[in-house]
Amino acid sequence: MAKNSLISGSIWDEYSNQVVNRMNNPKHQGEITEERAAELGAKLIVADFGAESCGDAVRLYWAVNEETDVILESKFKSFGCGTAIASSDVMAELCIGKKVDEAVKITNIDVEFALRDNANTPAVPPQKMHCSVMAYDVIKKAAAEYKGVDMESFETEVIVCECARVSLGTIREVIRINDLTTVEQITDYTKAGAFCKSCIRPGGHEAKDIYLVDILADVRAEMAEEKMKSAADASAAGTLSFEKMTLVQRIKAIDSVLDSDIRPMLVMDGGNMEIIDIKENLPHFDLYIRYLGSCSGCSSGSSGTLYAIESVLQQKIDENIRVLPI
Repeated sequence: MAKNSLISGSIWDEYSNQVVNRMNNPKHQGEITEERAAELGAKLIVADFGAESCGDAVRLYWAVNEETDVILESKFKSFGCGTAIASSDVMAELCIGKKVDEAVKITNIDVEFALRDNANTPAVPPQKMHCSVMAYDVIKKAAAEYKGVDMESFETEVIVCECARVSLGTIREVIRINDLTTVEQITDYTKAGAFCKSCIRPGGHEAKDIYLVDILADVRAEMAEEKMKSAADASAAGTLSFEKMTLVQRIKAIDSVLDSDIRPMLVMDGGNMEIIDIKENLPHFDLYIRYLGSCSGCSSGSSGTLYAIESVLQQKIDENIRVLPI
């Protein structure tokens, strides 16, 4: 069926080519039989996991070399939508060639990233993100069966949402990678908070040690601090463009040039100047100044001196600066 015959084609634009290709032509779909495992001289592991949130389920097959613990072959069966098939296909592929202890480190984020066409664009639309978050659990279940232990023994992170089995590390990483700003977006991308809602904020039917609102606030604060530090470092190194500077940074940059190139000339004539404001009038930046001392009544304030100030600032800071005396 053609894309444009479904939902006018618009939602398809939000899927990566990788997802579409694996929806239609999964590479690792199928099963590993006992006979096939014997041919490989491997132990057959079969693990099932179902996502109650959307009715999807996945069965993961491993053929594991018991001498090396290496996963020689990995296949899956998925009872779910196309996104679940695509993500399960990548999940199975990521397992191949890894030792079991390495495979349990594969996260839902790794799977989603592997489905991206480029690092900065999510592989699936937010409303379908929950269909690609079963790898975390089914891999640990397969590893637990192979080792004969409880799958919780592989849990190394704090689980924030018990319903969707979403960890603190995953939530923090998703916020950063996708520049999320609301709890609703976190839920769209991870399904954390979509069910009993106790993990969203205090006051739910079950008390939690940490809530999505707190995680979002903490990560956004960290991101803002990092952005400010990066901007400050770039400004100090002279690599930050005038357009990306804050108002304070713009004033400091202009003041620095005025102090070195303009004010000495004005002071010699018994005058000075001060910055009143900087307003964006894109593509221009309008710098409002006031002449002081003898300059305040000088006719050159609107001719030669003004031209000199504007010319220096345009050359040394930004060509779109306009100087307007008031």
